[in-house]
Amino acid sequence: TKKQYPPSKPNIIIILADDLGYGDVSCFGSQNIETPNIDALAAQGMRFTRFYSGSAVCSPSRASLLTGKFPLRFDIREHFKDSTDYLAADAVTLPGILQKNGYRTSHIGKWHLGGLRLSDVAQRQQGKPALPGPIQHGFDNYLTNIEGAPIRQMLVNTKRLYRDGGKYMLQNDKRLPPNSKHWEEIKVNRAIELFKQSKEKNEPFFVNLWFDAPHTPYEPAPEPHLSKYEKLGVTGDQLYFRSMVSHLDANIGHIIQSLKDLGLYDNTIIIFTSDNGPAFQGSPGPFKGGKTDLHEGGIRVPMFAIWPNHIPAGVHTFEMAHMTDIFPTICDALNISTPDDLDGKSILPLLIGKTDQLDHGILLWQMDLYTAYQNQGAKPMPYITTVATKGNWKMTAFGDVPEELFNLAQDHRELYNLLRSQPKIEKELSEAIKRFLAAPRKYYDPKLGEYQ
Repeated sequence: TKKQYPPSKPNIIIILADDLGYGDVSCFGSQNIETPNIDALAAQGMRFTRFYSGSAVCSPSRASLLTGKFPLRFDIREHFKDSTDYLAADAVTLPGILQKNGYRTSHIGKWHLGGLRLSDVAQRQQGKPALPGPIQHGFDNYLTNIEGAPIRQMLVNTKRLYRDGGKYMLQNDKRLPPNSKHWEEIKVNRAIELFKQSKEKNEPFFVNLWFDAPHTPYEPAPEPHLSKYEKLGVTGDQLYFRSMVSHLDANIGHIIQSLKDLGLYDNTIIIFTSDNGPAFQGSPGPFKGGKTDLHEGGIRVPMFAIWPNHIPAGVHTFEMAHMTDIFPTICDALNISTPDDLDGKSILPLLIGKTDQLDHGILLWQMDLYTAYQNQGAKPMPYITTVATKGNWKMTAFGDVPEELFNLAQDHRELYNLLRSQPKIEKELSEAIKRFLAAPRKYYDPKLGEYQ
């Protein structure tokens, strides 16, 4: 019989940063930014040095986190444009499963998976067909920005997303009155409100807390985070970027302190990661590339998991794990069965010290071609759109045509292309890529604006 975890259902928080690079957090080697709260939290659990996001851009990565599947299964191949794109309404999601198992499920912050335009909200209020949003994907309640033209673009273009985001909020399909607080702090306050409600009602919570930081627009974060770096002579967007990461760090400190104050921390699973690698001002650390690129800098992201008295504190692992693993791992911790067709696998045995090795088989990525980095100008050739990894081997391809082969154990910077020197692994990875691209998927028809 399976050991019953745990005696009382643990609370769950997934904290997702946006465009936070591997080299932007001090416990992952940042030389530029102090992140004392993130570092202290990471030290309470297991830190992954080889954790991969579901994609090198936003929407596909977020879809993979919620569904435990590679984004190509839903034909999501690039970031959504806030128009007719959406995650298929019948996708089985982690919040949907938790909701059925007695959890109060809440989404806070950036969504970027469709269904949050004012037109969608109006349609739903009138009982008419609309693109699915957070409620349709298994959340009991949500707090987000309005995600649609012209509002998001206006906030980004005027560099007021963080300072004015509170003036354009939706909560459970209703517009909220304008709030002049900083958008990231509004999210944190909402999370703390939910923790308190959960404690009063004695019901376990799942809080999906998706920050916008440190995604553009780069804006000065509140004090003391700006002057700290000004004193070092940092200027321009880099100054704002560092202040935003420090502010994110302070917000996470605030969240953790509130859990402790409420007596909830010891019974809470916390996962922290980023949706993809760094853009303009961020750092991929020792890796090549960044956001929009499937080299390591675009998909290898900071990640750690905490569960007091279950996951040992102060450990790190070199084992490979992937964003699709979060769904099955949480369900495994709660003894809940999951669909058979997930691409992720439970990494709970690794987290709780039952094993020190994971055999992940082959992991796959696909995204349509972005010809420029968001941080380093044009991309070098060869262009790549598909990746397969097995253990330390990584094959990159354009479509299904192999372009590069790297041994990441010896060459994490992806400098030495070993293609045509390893026939056995090349055959295995190249066949896996062909199967992946040919596999049946939900097909999104942009003309109809719907899935087939």
